[in-house]
Amino acid sequence: MLPALAAMFLGTAGCGLFGGNKDSMENAGTSVPSPEIVRYNGEPIRAVPFVYTSGEELSLTFNGLGDADTMQKLLDELDQYGIKATFFVPGMRAAEEPELAQEILARGHEIENNTLSRLDMTKLDYQQVYKEIHLANQVIERETGVVPNYLRTKSGDYTDDVRLAAAQEGMKAVVVYSLFLHNWQGETEQEKYLYIRKYITRGGILTIDTQEFETVLEAIPLIAKAAEEVGYRLIRLDELMSHGGERKPLEQIPGYDAVRVQPNYENANYRLIYDLGTDKKEVSLTFDDWGTDYTITRILRILDEYDVKATFFARANGVEANPNLAKAILDHGHDVANHSYAHSVATTLSVQDLQEDLVKAHQVITEAIQQKPTMLFRPPTGEVDDKTAKVIAAIGMPDIALYDVTALDWDSNNSADDIVNSVMKQTKNGSVILLHMLDDIHTLEALPVILDKLQQQGYSFVKMADRIQDQQ
Repeated sequence: MLPALAAMFLGTAGCGLFGGNKDSMENAGTSVPSPEIVRYNGEPIRAVPFVYTSGEELSLTFNGLGDADTMQKLLDELDQYGIKATFFVPGMRAAEEPELAQEILARGHEIENNTLSRLDMTKLDYQQVYKEIHLANQVIERETGVVPNYLRTKSGDYTDDVRLAAAQEGMKAVVVYSLFLHNWQGETEQEKYLYIRKYITRGGILTIDTQEFETVLEAIPLIAKAAEEVGYRLIRLDELMSHGGERKPLEQIPGYDAVRVQPNYENANYRLIYDLGTDKKEVSLTFDDWGTDYTITRILRILDEYDVKATFFARANGVEANPNLAKAILDHGHDVANHSYAHSVATTLSVQDLQEDLVKAHQVITEAIQQKPTMLFRPPTGEVDDKTAKVIAAIGMPDIALYDVTALDWDSNNSADDIVNSVMKQTKNGSVILLHMLDDIHTLEALPVILDKLQQQGYSFVKMADRIQDQQ
């Protein structure tokens, strides 16, 4: 510890923060033990791995404070790409290089608390945890004038004590991350770029450690390019947090338990729905499975452009990893329905495994979109038989949504022209068209052509559930 820094902490203790006074500490050969920190008895603050928002924005954050030369170059690189970021700064480093911390603020970035000395907080007792947080806050405020609102540990790991001690300090949240970018392991530039693009998500929190990541400067152009290609803004964490909402717990959402395991399925009634059952010149467009923001946001923009509403049958383990994207689908006016949790072929599962999978999927989607999903189920690969249909109906999902138009667009060997020609050849009045929202297929290229051609032929688009309800 630098002498000046040691003196500062000694002075802090002398102010009565941890007991004693400066004079008593300076008595030769004596030391005054600090009294125990009283454990906070209020509510712990929340931990935030991402911000709950369907807005097209995310934050780039940094841990630690690298050497002055690297940090100056990093700030220049961020300026070049017009990125405002959030720096979680250790108190020790802020005290060692206050000018560097001040420069971060002068460039328009945000400074938050990375603990005092970046110890493993999971191995500390409550008093040690509190001091790591409290002293870092004191140093950062003293050196920069900023009172940190958010805390992140070195690794992002946290305990209940960390949340409680941060609450005792009056902080707003313990911030984790949606991506912690570690040192590359021999990937090509394209592999690096695609990996980063996968994590450009609504409300996402990207993290790089400036004291550990060896190529931090080279990462900035990749992140900037990925965000631009997906079409999302990189903003400071405090701004992102101000745009976020609170998610209700699952049990507070009406309809969360509308689907339940029911082993007695033999007498359950079901409907297999292949089309809309109408002679009107209308069709229903549906999308299956899951993809990244890059793909699904493009689908949403295309549908907006053509004023088309669709039904998205979502693979729920994808929704679980990226709930904001499911909420965005809903916010664009589309229906979100169940396509299973793990995308296992329904006819290959036991009764218990199938029902538990679908119940889990229902709950995951419900929590993501904060309301009951559209009560349709589409089996993965479309495979279903009489027994399986009864098993599905018994849990509370009697309407099994199939289709009469499929272009096999999930196969990347099928070109955009192949997809368009297949859809146009099969579509008729009342058709249910199956497409996919997977990455790295040609549906994005085919979709605007399909919509344009069908609208030119006089077709209108309806959401599948709207017409099914009319039939009941």
